[in-house]
Amino acid sequence: MDLTALRTRYDRQLRLGARPDGPGARVERDGLVVRQTGPAHGWNGVLWSGLGPYDADAAIAAQIRHFRAAGRSFEWKLYGHDGPADLAARLLAAGFTPDEEETLMVAEATALPAHEGLPDGVEIRPVTDETGVRAVVEVHERAFGTDSSHIGRRLLDQLAEAPGTVAAVLAVAHGEPVSAARLDLPPDTDFAGLYGGGTVEAWRGRGLYRALVAHRARIAADRGYRYLQVDAAPTSRPILARLGFAELTTTTPYVYAIEDRED
Repeated sequence: MDLTALRTRYDRQLRLGARPDGPGARVERDGLVVRQTGPAHGWNGVLWSGLGPYDADAAIAAQIRHFRAAGRSFEWKLYGHDGPADLAARLLAAGFTPDEEETLMVAEATALPAHEGLPDGVEIRPVTDETGVRAVVEVHERAFGTDSSHIGRRLLDQLAEAPGTVAAVLAVAHGEPVSAARLDLPPDTDFAGLYGGGTVEAWRGRGLYRALVAHRARIAADRGYRYLQVDAAPTSRPILARLGFAELTTTTPYVYAIEDRED
């Protein structure tokens, strides 16, 4: 893969040309910024910026005003190749808090291993209803120790109003959900997105993460997507690299906290 050309395609399709990622969300271009504004349980933030040293501070202030008026905390998703070079420092000075840096990784969907390698007694099931969504939320909360109710609300909205844009799966061991993951399928792009990938502690190290990646890769390929993309945490980056994913750039969420309000 030509990674430079692929990064340009990624920026053009999923950042500059982004579409709303769920019901109730809207994507807007405000000068040299592309942002998404949506419901409180959805993702709100800056998707792309093309800023320079002389207009960055004004653009940052404008986005804070916008999301404050909307009553939404939001994330400025900073990519390693974004300008200006000191944009991270400017976001910090404006009151943003950085989260953990991740690595944007990509692979061709058809080039990934097709074998799931599931342990005995484990099967992968699609999530299609509220019962399945509750199981996804439960697995994520057990795996990560955080409140994952917002994932459930968003997933329910997608399944009800735009089911073709998401696929969620569970790994079930002897009737117990032990791992869960999602696949975003944005229309008219080359990239499907891997999200979630949480496994409860007792089942880690048994290949479930790899199996769910392979399963979702087949779904993406069957739906006509050429690439899979994922923001990889340090724990998953080596696994993905062994599967054939390549590093495009880094991503760091810079979060600006506002007292959210429901519409």
